[in-house]
Amino acid sequence: MNHDLFNDDLLQDDLFAEPQEAPSFGKYPYQPHPSGQGYIIDLPDGELIYVPKFIDKKVADRTMQVLLSNPQYDPATTDWHTVENFDAIQFDTIQWKQDHMTMYGNRNALPRLTAWYGDEGKNYTYSGIQSYPNTWNTPLLWLKQQLEDFSQTRFNSVLLNWYRDGKDHLSWHDDAEKELGKNPVIGSLNFGESRRFLLRRKSDHQDKIEILLGHGDLLIMGGSLQEYWQHSVPKQAKVKSSRINLTFRFIHSLG
Repeated sequence: MNHDLFNDDLLQDDLFAEPQEAPSFGKYPYQPHPSGQGYIIDLPDGELIYVPKFIDKKVADRTMQVLLSNPQYDPATTDWHTVENFDAIQFDTIQWKQDHMTMYGNRNALPRLTAWYGDEGKNYTYSGIQSYPNTWNTPLLWLKQQLEDFSQTRFNSVLLNWYRDGKDHLSWHDDAEKELGKNPVIGSLNFGESRRFLLRRKSDHQDKIEILLGHGDLLIMGGSLQEYWQHSVPKQAKVKSSRINLTFRFIHSLG
């Protein structure tokens, strides 16, 4: 597949969609983002920006094709849960891997596939898993630039999570690792199947927000959100298709 992710014809006047009708964020008010795209959700102890259709559908469709492109399996028709050895697949763009965690003496595969890309030396450890960055490629750098231009924030790494279907999920957690520093800004781009994204206050688990993150949507978490809130992507049995989430971050060197 052509790794030149987006050409000029595709991008011409078509990168960003028109603003969408505002969703509901429960008891929390919101206001339009100054750019005219998306919404700022007024949370206590944190900053949250939601931009539906940040990436236009044609570009988002192409992104999914590129991120899963390989010579062995058709991403649109393959039941990825039947694939046993992802290391044997020569993916064209992303070096997907199946990580494992050890809990109570048992070694279990994570319920999703992951990949870590970034500047040289920007290693990242989460859930006891040490990740060393793959070298940036053109598609990821292009996406990073769109996010940096919008957020006016610099990123030097990205964690990719591939949810093969609704059985794959992400448990409650925060992104508060030391490498991320205090009050990190995390930009989350979503492609493929829509999935529920939940946030809850650490001090009151009944205080929750749910956002349905869809194809091309952007969510930016900032301020003290990681200190006071947790987030998760729960199982959804009815979801049969893939979702890929890219969370762009800035990794600090720990001395």
